[in-house]
Amino acid sequence: MPKRSGAKPLQATQKLCVQTLSARAPQGRLAFAGRTAICALGRSGTRAGKREGDGASPMGTWRLLHVLYRRDRIQRPRTTLPLRPIKLRDGWCDDPCDRNYNRPVLLPYAASCEAMYRLDALYDIVVILDHNTRPRRRGAGSAIFMHLARPGYKPTEGCIALSLTHMRLLLAHATPGTRIRIGPAHC
Repeated sequence: MPKRSGAKPLQATQKLCVQTLSARAPQGRLAFAGRTAICALGRSGTRAGKREGDGASPMGTWRLLHVLYRRDRIQRPRTTLPLRPIKLRDGWCDDPCDRNYNRPVLLPYAASCEAMYRLDALYDIVVILDHNTRPRRRGAGSAIFMHLARPGYKPTEGCIALSLTHMRLLLAHATPGTRIRIGPAHC
């Protein structure tokens, strides 16, 4: 079970909003705690009917479940969300035919999955969202996270990506009740 780290939230429940620039735009604007930040989205923009491998960020409202971070690279994030370090063998299954689809797994793993302990910095902080978790639907998209952005906010495979500075600010104000909305209109 992830541990909690002491941070004082602004409100009991923080609402986050990603306003997409257009349905096909791979960038958006994230509004939180009275701030606005640019964010990277999926290479295919956003889509209401998310499918595995389509490269789109799923439109909808998602809970922030918990935070993973690379203890060997960055300081522990301040947050009241459940928190735990990423371990070398942590993975996430993205094979729709596997019983652990869209769930964490230990590597090596027989089915297709991605390593959470990466050589690049994208997963130095990862916020697990509740997209396609309960119920899980095979092929409806997996591993939809908030993580750190590539230089220039290059597109993701469907996640939301932020700068380290904005991720730290967001986490300091997030609570276990925080939800993020992804959509084309003002939130």
